[in-house]
Amino acid sequence: MTHELTPSSWTGRDDGPGPERRRWHHAINESLSPAGSNLPPLAPHGGIAVIGFQSDEGVRRNRGRVGAAKAPAVIRDALASLSAPAELTACDLGDITVADGAMEAGQQRLGLSVAAALQAGQLPVVLGGGHETAFGSYLGLAGSGTLAGKHLGIINLDAHFDLRTDPVPSSGTPFRQIAEAELAAGRDFTYRVLGISEANNTLELFRTASALNVQHMFDEDCCSSGLPAVKEFVHNFLGEVDAVYLTIDLDVLPAHVAPGVSAPATLGVPLEVILAVCRQLARSSKLVHVDIVELNPRFDVDGRTARTAARLVHAIATEHTAVLPKTPAIPASSPQPGIEFL
Repeated sequence: MTHELTPSSWTGRDDGPGPERRRWHHAINESLSPAGSNLPPLAPHGGIAVIGFQSDEGVRRNRGRVGAAKAPAVIRDALASLSAPAELTACDLGDITVADGAMEAGQQRLGLSVAAALQAGQLPVVLGGGHETAFGSYLGLAGSGTLAGKHLGIINLDAHFDLRTDPVPSSGTPFRQIAEAELAAGRDFTYRVLGISEANNTLELFRTASALNVQHMFDEDCCSSGLPAVKEFVHNFLGEVDAVYLTIDLDVLPAHVAPGVSAPATLGVPLEVILAVCRQLARSSKLVHVDIVELNPRFDVDGRTARTAARLVHAIATEHTAVLPKTPAIPASSPQPGIEFL
């Protein structure tokens, strides 16, 4: 398993032995190799593979509030003491650390870790990082060889399209980059966005979205009373694709729920709606990759945003674990010998 750093064991509240008292730090620590071993964490088929992406270079280029590089550690801390289903298997593959200005190289390295987790039959959950994380996630999906012949769909919970056409890639360009790569490879670009803020996306971005057939729902329509329409939107999306990449930009949430983000929302989508979408996608058996991005600990209030991010990861992992086959799936073919990026 490709990894850059094997984290120390997680710590958290411990109420004693037994599956009924199990928490996330127990699940993660169960995957660690014996002390003194150079082996990577154990990688159970169907488990969760946590990967950190310490980067805010894309946010800096996009003239946002930097600080997202510190997010993976605080999300881990918030997740560690949450309860874990008895069946949950999870490992921590460490962090990709992006040096100043070296965003593209970091995205390539993230892609390698994501691809390796996919080849091991895991669900990668990447903790960003700015939304430049998404292009690294995509490199892993495209380069893993595990989605050959499958129609990949991307659903973004976000106040922004992130389809900018700037000459220098940033946290505002990843889905335009993905669109270009998919179209160049002769594949359909299927991209949906829930929570778009009309006030925070230019007319040019709406035109770009229209040209790329990007369907979206506005934040105003994703209120609690609009949940049936949101679920129908997600249901229709799931009917179009074979595999789902879910990316969550925490700025989709109201500022009082997620104050610690690069670009706080003036309205946002209620947390209960975002949770419902996450559960619906994880229950579909089509979810193959998740990332959660744009947490900025510098601006968080009482750890509110970090705890929200952890709650979302917990919900996704719980639903994903519930729909897994009771016995490990047998791969149809041997793992890809190498990883080729576009």
